[in-house]
Amino acid sequence: MKNEKGQVMTETVGSPAGAAGEPEAGAREGIRVERVYTTEGVHPYDEVKWERRDVVMTNWRDGSVNFEQRGVEFPDFWSLNAVNIVTSKYFRGAVGTDERESSLRQLIDRVVKTYVASGVENGYFATDADAEIFEHELTYMLLHQVFSFNSPVWFNVGTSSRQQVSACFILSVDDTMESILDWYKEEGLIFKGGSGAGLNLSRIRSSKELLSSGGTASGPVSFMRGADASAGTIKSGGATRRAAKMVVLDVDHPDVEEFIETKSREEHKIRALRDAGFDMDLGGADSNSVQYQNANNSVRVSDEFMRSVESDSDFGLRSRTDGEVISTVKGRELFRKMAKAAWECADPGIQYDDTINDWHTSPETGRITASNPCSEYMHLDNSSCNLASLNLMKFLRDDLTFDAELFSKAVEFVITAMDISICFADFPTESIGVTTRKFRQLGIGYANLGALLMATGHAYDSDGGRALAGAITSLMTGTAYKRSAELAGVVGPYEGYARNAEGHQRVMRKHAAANDLVRTYHHNDKTVHKLATEVWQQGLEIGGRNGWRNAQASVLAPTGTIGLMMDCDTTGVEPDLALVKFKKLVGGGSMQIVNQTVPRALQALGYQEEQIEAIVEYIAEHGHVIDAPGLRPEHYEVFDCAMGERSIAPMGHVRMMAAVQPFISGAISKTVNMPESATVEEVEELYFEGWKLGLKALAIYRDNCKVGQPLSAGKGDKGESEKAVEKQIEYRPVRKRLPKKRPSQTVSFTVGGAEGYLHAGSYPDDGLGEIFVKLGKQGSTLAGVMDAFSMSISVGLQYGIPLEFYVSKFQNLRFEPAGMTDDPDIRMASSVLDYLFRRLALDYLPYEKRAQLGIFTVDEREAQVNNAEPAPASDNVDLDTMRSTVDYAKAEEKSESKEEVRAGSSTELLELQLGKAADAPLCMTCGTKMRPSGSCYLCEGCGSTSGCS
Repeated sequence: MKNEKGQVMTETVGSPAGAAGEPEAGAREGIRVERVYTTEGVHPYDEVKWERRDVVMTNWRDGSVNFEQRGVEFPDFWSLNAVNIVTSKYFRGAVGTDERESSLRQLIDRVVKTYVASGVENGYFATDADAEIFEHELTYMLLHQVFSFNSPVWFNVGTSSRQQVSACFILSVDDTMESILDWYKEEGLIFKGGSGAGLNLSRIRSSKELLSSGGTASGPVSFMRGADASAGTIKSGGATRRAAKMVVLDVDHPDVEEFIETKSREEHKIRALRDAGFDMDLGGADSNSVQYQNANNSVRVSDEFMRSVESDSDFGLRSRTDGEVISTVKGRELFRKMAKAAWECADPGIQYDDTINDWHTSPETGRITASNPCSEYMHLDNSSCNLASLNLMKFLRDDLTFDAELFSKAVEFVITAMDISICFADFPTESIGVTTRKFRQLGIGYANLGALLMATGHAYDSDGGRALAGAITSLMTGTAYKRSAELAGVVGPYEGYARNAEGHQRVMRKHAAANDLVRTYHHNDKTVHKLATEVWQQGLEIGGRNGWRNAQASVLAPTGTIGLMMDCDTTGVEPDLALVKFKKLVGGGSMQIVNQTVPRALQALGYQEEQIEAIVEYIAEHGHVIDAPGLRPEHYEVFDCAMGERSIAPMGHVRMMAAVQPFISGAISKTVNMPESATVEEVEELYFEGWKLGLKALAIYRDNCKVGQPLSAGKGDKGESEKAVEKQIEYRPVRKRLPKKRPSQTVSFTVGGAEGYLHAGSYPDDGLGEIFVKLGKQGSTLAGVMDAFSMSISVGLQYGIPLEFYVSKFQNLRFEPAGMTDDPDIRMASSVLDYLFRRLALDYLPYEKRAQLGIFTVDEREAQVNNAEPAPASDNVDLDTMRSTVDYAKAEEKSESKEEVRAGSSTELLELQLGKAADAPLCMTCGTKMRPSGSCYLCEGCGSTSGCS
């Protein structure tokens, strides 16, 4: 069977499977695989041009080298950033040894060949030829950035390490000290392996209940302290990122109010300590004393509770030991406390328990009580999920139509590989391994949705945009479950299927029914939706015969590091961050570019080439589309982004989540950003609408709600915290320190008979960074003053004050000693400072700037004389010249300040454009300011994330 492109589609042959998870000898055939991307007789590696590159990654703040590997091999179409991240994050072996990987071929082969060998061993393929084709297809897709497995696959598969492939884990803890201590240990092991974990603490009895010995219980919040301290000391993956964790508590737990206010109370403490002079910035010297900061907190709410909020009625808090109501609260008051705490510090998020369990495929085995740290994986306790994400822009044709058939075939390949990985995977604990092998939870997802919508002329917050997103998501999950049903006919359904068959089938019907409710608007979403409908019908039929191989198929993860690996413009389900981005250049340096999706969007909207050029040029200068020449106002919304002049309204994000949630097995990793002016009532509205719209989880972040953020030092009003308060934001320059080793020069000089030395140190990439002046006897007043003066100038240079500003201030300053010098370029000096700064100008400023200041070398003056040009008087500048020089210095100071505060990431670039600080942490690896990625943060500089995928 062929698709509309004439490509041969994958088929599955074999008889229906029994309940057992392992294939019976001779009972079933494997799948037959046909080529989609590759050509018979041509290896994917032979179809691309390879080149060698040097990877040198430095710390953005101090210029120190974080990582270096030269001569690595990549395809020529891979970006510098993708090459840097894959080389530094995913290549295995000690740097500088023969065992170190040095080519993308080695990395892909290490992973793909492991998958294929396991597939052959476990009976997935009908013939060796099918296995070879499968290998080539996966290789092509990874090579061309069509999809990527999650980071633990690249870290571990095919190495001597444990073959941990899962990024997301859910643990469990019971009301015993042994179980609590096991929780600490298991979390640590998961963090060490490069992943994240979440759990629900609601089984632990509250601080309002008695122990069997007669004493009072500590309550779950007290045990959170120990786990938080442990997470703060373990770097996830050993070196690349901090631990990621989620802590959940049920809304009917008697300690829920303490849990809700845990992090907001710490935020008040941070403010008090900061005001007392302590360094409470993120990573500051005194910030380690703050508790509960290493976890995302979420309250698990029930429909009963939400109805009590709706009706303003009482809600009962129940004992953990016998389930009896031990106290009552007003549902609306408790809901207000949740919203107020989230308004103050972004925690807790909210998870909708009854909605989550209504879509549960394995209800007979147990309820879903928790999620992974980013809230996209939700299934049984003591289980795990491995993730993979497709790059949606790879399926956009040149005519701006979405290739639904190709996308469906790609999903089949990826979901097959993901299921194979469970056959050979290792797990951090035996209980997690047992559950995962029994239920085989997978998490296929996508990245670049925001870019795709913009490129096709859809506003993110529009009916058309939501229809296309919903149709694509439906097709993805429908195809994944159809392939899962086909695999069940080959290698058997998941072991837990027989017990949960009725529940699983019910959820499949719910997905198919939700697909029928999608309203289409344009050619793209109609085509995708039509194929999705066919796929769901086929999947239900095949699953009815065979069962399904996987209890879960899809999630929408943050796609942080792997999004950069695939050169994606946007992550997960997110819109674009801004219209102008930061881009690293080969050979060093960076530049500001307009997103490449903008011209495609303008093309989709019908603009001509000349109009597109003018609009793009306007965006490059202004960073937004407002009043762009020739752009119709009704098209502005297409270019709305997460941040900037026209940012998407918070409810727009929630509506997009609601459009895709019915077609996701798990949930969506996303934080809804709110402006600083948002109110507690608006947070309540988002949380309440999330429940009404059928979301499984929701988290918000209000700008500047946290004190511990770089560049933000706003102080809020100490009045009613329910109301938004205006904050004064102080913009502080960032000090760029010199590296330990730096170029320097020493100049001896004589001014009016006084001898001295000028030592000048510079940055490796050029630019003066420090001076030291030795003048006078050691210990004398003059020597001490000059030392202090040198330190002051050096610190100023490192904070970005331009050298020419200092030169304009200190040249021609008159005091003794003054007179003749021994420098042929500066024969007379009106003071030592006059000499020193004119000498520094000659050594470190370009000719154009020195010409404005009237400072030239002797050769330059001779050249001017020979050309009959009047030479500026370097020794005696008249008043008019002095005024013009100072005016120029002021203008240059203004423009150079812009240059000196350089952007190291898209977030920092956006800060410069908006004139305000963004609430994002600095990367602990390279110092770059991170950007939001789902409910986590991502570093564009080195690929580190604060999440678990």
